[in-house]
Amino acid sequence: MFRQPRLDLPGVAQHIIQRGNDRQPCFFEDADRRRYLDDLREAALKLGCAVHACVLMTNHVHLLVTPSGVGQISSLMQSLGRRNVRYVTLRHHRTGTLWEGRFKACLVDSESYLLRCHRYIEMNPVRAGMVESPAEYPWSSHPSNALGFADPLLRPHPCYLQLAAGDHERRSRYRELFEQRPSDEELDSIRLHLQRQHALGPERFRAAIEAQLKRRAGPARIGRSRKRAPEIAL
Repeated sequence: MFRQPRLDLPGVAQHIIQRGNDRQPCFFEDADRRRYLDDLREAALKLGCAVHACVLMTNHVHLLVTPSGVGQISSLMQSLGRRNVRYVTLRHHRTGTLWEGRFKACLVDSESYLLRCHRYIEMNPVRAGMVESPAEYPWSSHPSNALGFADPLLRPHPCYLQLAAGDHERRSRYRELFEQRPSDEELDSIRLHLQRQHALGPERFRAAIEAQLKRRAGPARIGRSRKRAPEIAL
């Protein structure tokens, strides 16, 4: 089956999800998660990708990453997958496919949706009933973004930095975002755009993406198509 090329633009953040094969576990102990994060940091640095947020769940991962060039996200995930599969195979004497075939990713509008994706990603363990607060889960970017724990993996997005001039106030305002319960509509929208790999943002954002890439960045518009003018024989 023909696959559409991914929506991919330098400097535009992408929300990425990759699941374990058949939704089976992809991490078996804390050492696996530490190794994954180390490999992610090394690969992101080498390929020029900035990681803003992440969470490692038992059978999937969410990342929020801005590439500096076209194709870098695919290269990042391929490199990460190869390293991780090799590590898990040797450490756990495991055979077979570890990750689902293709990761999914969607472009994210920085002005209105990027911090919502931050919250969506870091609240995953809470929605899964694993912890009561995102601060209690060690395998996400929340301890760094919200509490100031040092994390060499992360590079703050300009939208995060614009929350406040100082680190203390910025983290305080960031934590306030998590006091607001997102609507079911917002959660469903983020999930749907990620699943369908459509650009996440307002219409003007999607239109700008489509103008640059010369193809659709979302669902087909509903409405009657414009009739073609009849051809005239010369």
